Amino acid sequence: MSRLKVLFIFVDGLGIGPADPATNPLCSPQYPCLARLLANAVPLDACLEVEGLPQSATGQATLLTGVNAAKQMGRHIEGFPPPALKKLIEHENLFSKLRKIGKQPTFANSYWTTDPHRIPPRRQSVTTVMTLSALGHVRGRNELLEGKAVTHDITRWTMHARGYDGPLVTPETSAGHLLDVAEENDFTLFEYFLTDRAGHSGNPELVSRSLENLERFMAGLLSFSEQPNCLLMLSSDHGNIEDGS
Repeated sequence: MSRLKVLFIFVDGLGIGPADPATNPLCSPQYPCLARLLANAVPLDACLEVEGLPQSATGQATLLTGVNAAKQMGRHIEGFPPPALKKLIEHENLFSKLRKIGKQPTFANSYWTTDPHRIPPRRQSVTTVMTLSALGHVRGRNELLEGKAVTHDITRWTMHARGYDGPLVTPETSAGHLLDVAEENDFTLFEYFLTDRAGHSGNPELVSRSLENLERFMAGLLSFSEQPNCLLMLSSDHGNIEDGS
């Protein structure tokens, strides 16, 4: 029997909103794949039994450690994890736990660098902290250009500002690259956070672009779940983009 392979798509700021197309862009007929996936979603309480507005750092840390990070820290923490939360991630992260039982995890996102030590500690996300702690490296420029990684924006459209001078790729092409990565690993994680940025921006064009790319990308990944012993997972840390009110 072939070993189980898991492809985990983490989408920042993607919630289950009301079925009202006037306020919820996810109700648009433009996104049938996302609608199908969300129709089968299991709602969770992003507040994690802690008062206040759910935030990315503690929400993501909870998903990727199994520890209620908001309760552990005594508050919700946004953005990049501070030192105390970093320690929790380094000690309890999913990648390290998988490696201890002989599994091979990987983070499929690419950084536009050839040296992970050039990522400033204060700019390391939850996923970056976990990956560097458990694996000691991240995918960089070389892996991206070889089709062995995917940028956080799926199509590379934000990367020119960071020095990338190559062509854009389609969401379908990036989905193919991610499937290739997932084929070589037991657990593959990809993070997409432009949904959260778009939700905060209030810019309808950015909301539409981020959802259209995600729609096409996810449609290109559905074949993974149709293979024997393959599990495709979609999750988020809190809502945002579904609330256009």
